[in-house]
Amino acid sequence: METLNTPFVYGKIAAGNDFTDREADSLRLKQNLTGGINTILISPRRWGKSSLVYKTAKQMQRQKNIVFCFIDLFNVRSEQEFYEIFARELIKISASKWDERVAQGKKFFKKIIPRFSVGLDPNNEFSISLDWNEIKKAPEEILNLAENICKSKKIKIVVCIDEFQNIAYFSDHVAFQKKLRANWQHHHLTTYCLFGSKRHLLMHLFTSPSMPFYKFGDTMFLQKIELNYWVDFIVKRFKDTGKNIKKEHASHIAQLMENHPYFVQQMAQTIWQISGKNCTNSAIDEALDKLMIQHSILFQREIDQLTNMQINFLKALCEGIIQFSAKENLDNYKLGTSANVIRIKDALESKEIIDLMGNKIEFIDPLFKHWLTKIYFIK
Repeated sequence: METLNTPFVYGKIAAGNDFTDREADSLRLKQNLTGGINTILISPRRWGKSSLVYKTAKQMQRQKNIVFCFIDLFNVRSEQEFYEIFARELIKISASKWDERVAQGKKFFKKIIPRFSVGLDPNNEFSISLDWNEIKKAPEEILNLAENICKSKKIKIVVCIDEFQNIAYFSDHVAFQKKLRANWQHHHLTTYCLFGSKRHLLMHLFTSPSMPFYKFGDTMFLQKIELNYWVDFIVKRFKDTGKNIKKEHASHIAQLMENHPYFVQQMAQTIWQISGKNCTNSAIDEALDKLMIQHSILFQREIDQLTNMQINFLKALCEGIIQFSAKENLDNYKLGTSANVIRIKDALESKEIIDLMGNKIEFIDPLFKHWLTKIYFIK
């Protein structure tokens, strides 16, 4: 059903008519998961990884005997929490009723004694508590749970784990990764799809030869949605809601937000709200100003946490500097030495302000770049 008052969606999963492009990515992901190939999705945050996974899952769930288990590690910061949420979500997909879930727990756990609890709705508000001392003695009971459920029920499970990079915050996280890899690599009926919002951490986990998850599966590096797709999408969404926008205006919106999925949709929605029957240049300018003002406090907070040299680097980036280590640029922007430039880049990447793609450096948030250029550096 078309949601007429929100033709553009951001900040949540995009589905149906809200989803644009990614046909090739969706096909590759579908082929991987159907064929039992573990897949890692890597891109900067808010590029639509979750939406891509959910879209592909919806298509694949039409096939018999394939069940998806979605796990979000957003607020998980310890190994014990991981085991509990991992076990809970797998037990939930293995049975729909409370008593069946308890029976499943008793069936698959031999050395670990899970404690079940429910809320007002026992079929939906369901949790599992595990004793840490018991987990340490038999972690494989949990890590092999998906595969054992598959064998028992004669199904295939695709385990999709969002914010997977959070395991890097666990104490002794490398040893934990080794346990995951040691068990999961022997699974034939269970396939894993791992992704998250911190590209640099995921890159370290999956592309560093020294890390346990190196070459764990097919690593997909998502690219930005191309301009022509955005133009057609924006024009159609305006038209679907009784408004008009010229292709050149739609192109301008996408280019202002550097084809970034989240921000293109946010900008387009803001312009749609401002516009009358037809989109105008003034509506685009007004929308950009409105968004910069709305985010001004957050952006100022980001700036306050940076060193002077990091701010100088961002100014150089906004002004189109490419050769940061050239002596002229080191002097003009007071960046110190070439070695210091490397440290600045690493720090800004860790703070998720910039993204490094080979020799190319981009702002993760294109709106932040506009704010710096039009407001902060104008002072």
